[in-house]
Amino acid sequence: MSFTHTPLKRTRLNRSELFIPGSKPDLFPKAVNSKADVICIDLEDAVAPQDKDEAKKNLIQALKELDFGKKTVSMRINGLDTNFCYRDVVDVMENGGERLDLMMIPKVGVPADVYAIDMLVTQIESRTKRDKKIGFELIVETAMGMANLDSICSGSGRIESLHFGYADYAASVRMRTTNVGGPNPDYAILTHESPEGRLTHWNDLWHNPISQMAILGRKHGLRVIDGPFGDFSDPDGYNAQGKRTAILGCEGKWAIHPNQVELANDLFTPKESTIERARKIVTLMKEAQDHHDGAVTLDGKLIDAASVRQAEQLIDQQDLIDSMS
Repeated sequence: MSFTHTPLKRTRLNRSELFIPGSKPDLFPKAVNSKADVICIDLEDAVAPQDKDEAKKNLIQALKELDFGKKTVSMRINGLDTNFCYRDVVDVMENGGERLDLMMIPKVGVPADVYAIDMLVTQIESRTKRDKKIGFELIVETAMGMANLDSICSGSGRIESLHFGYADYAASVRMRTTNVGGPNPDYAILTHESPEGRLTHWNDLWHNPISQMAILGRKHGLRVIDGPFGDFSDPDGYNAQGKRTAILGCEGKWAIHPNQVELANDLFTPKESTIERARKIVTLMKEAQDHHDGAVTLDGKLIDAASVRQAEQLIDQQDLIDSMS
């Protein structure tokens, strides 16, 4: 390990993040009663311009009246390039009480974007004597944001997590696809000739940006969360994408429909057999070290100090899940 250590900014259970349009308050109680770890009330893309003010009023009322229990509550504000943004921050924070936990900032492009929202939030917290400090979720969804991500992550001590925005990212880099996540048949390769002919192998067109986001996010001690999967009638596709991003380092995924919440929770909850093996690794390595051995075998495979670090992060995740249940 490097002498420079990066601790996690904040640990929260973030397997599933359910998005609810602020303009549809009838859906709020259903979200509260869902099994989502995080509820994000959306004031941005899911709300028509003429409904922005009403959506904000709905959110303020919900923060005052609904019992969200142990759930983390977030709101997605409008972009910094709109005239809705500053009022989202000011109105909700000055009138919504203490229940809000997180603020999601869309289309972050440069560190100053985060700095600007931090300035507003800090001044409001000071003026209102707010006890709970607001954390930030950032959506990585533009070429500029991806290119500047390393410096963006240093833009505020409030940043807790990075989220990948498929559709806006695709538009930003002019990808020839209209999918919100998922595969595209044009992103494929052909094998050499075989008795069956030339076979087509589809590839993951999102692998590189999500991998880069995971690397840079973890470098700064942030949670890394996979974004939306647009076809909520395709659970198999959702699961396939979630498995890939979990392997790359994501610890949760958006749910843009209630039927995706359980899928996300299952995807990002370690399997019982995985936790059993992780605990066995920790126990065996402790016994090995007591006997002055630096490595040992388990089921014919070498395990060492790096294996323990892998096992411990899985156990920590399971302990967090158990503490919230």
